[in-house]
Amino acid sequence: QEYERRRELLLGRFAKMGLPCFSPGGAFYAFPDIRKTGLDSKKFAMELLEEQNVAVVPGTAFGESGEGFVRCCYATEPTQLKKALNGITEFVSKRIS
Repeated sequence: QEYERRRELLLGRFAKMGLPCFSPGGAFYAFPDIRKTGLDSKKFAMELLEEQNVAVVPGTAFGESGEGFVRCCYATEPTQLKKALNGITEFVSKRIS
């Protein structure tokens, strides 16, 4: 139930940011679509880390078809997850009008 709450928090926040994301079935990872930001997945991950100190994995780490997505893990403490989501929200809001 706790992971379900974290997943719903993550998906809800991505939706508010305008980043489409399928609901993960059995993993603790989500792959939001970051193409609206105008950044490729590697640049998104690097700039997010530099600007907000939030780490995500570029989708291209999982193959060519991962371009335009990043992997986000929600198997962490809720306070850390909320902090990371706040950083992602700030980062994305500067790039999506």
